[in-house]
Amino acid sequence: MSPPHPNPRPELRLDDRDIAILATLSREGRIAKTDLAGRVNLSPTPCWERMKRLEKAGLIRGYRAEIDLAGLGPHVQVFVTVELESHRAESFQIFERTIARMEQITGCWAIGGGYDYLMQVIARDVAAFQVLMDGLLESRAGVRRYFSYIVTKPVKELPPASALLGAGGG
Repeated sequence: MSPPHPNPRPELRLDDRDIAILATLSREGRIAKTDLAGRVNLSPTPCWERMKRLEKAGLIRGYRAEIDLAGLGPHVQVFVTVELESHRAESFQIFERTIARMEQITGCWAIGGGYDYLMQVIARDVAAFQVLMDGLLESRAGVRRYFSYIVTKPVKELPPASALLGAGGG
């Protein structure tokens, strides 16, 4: 298991309106500022000031478009559990630096419970996925073994913050 990542952000006091702003933005990142202000029962200027404060505090890390991958063409999404050969701090750092450079790996989380990491991979097809994994095994990333789980259909996809913000999770 990798060492825990410290939270460098000091605790920020959030009120109900801050939570409402975060919840709305997590669902609708392109909402007009005036519409957002109306939804959280603020005038535009105070709403904008709160958004800036939340951005400065690092709670809002960015705004993205949600892309329909099927519309871009054939692809395969794979979740991969990874076990490293060694559990020294240096081994975790090497693995993390290696996968950071691999664009097909779109998410990676250090996990507990038997495996060291859970990765999310988007590839053109299974053959392209296997080329990626062969390259990872041949690299000096220190992978002992991995298990692949191909996504056959999405069942539920919410922004990760939804569960904490009460933003339609459930």
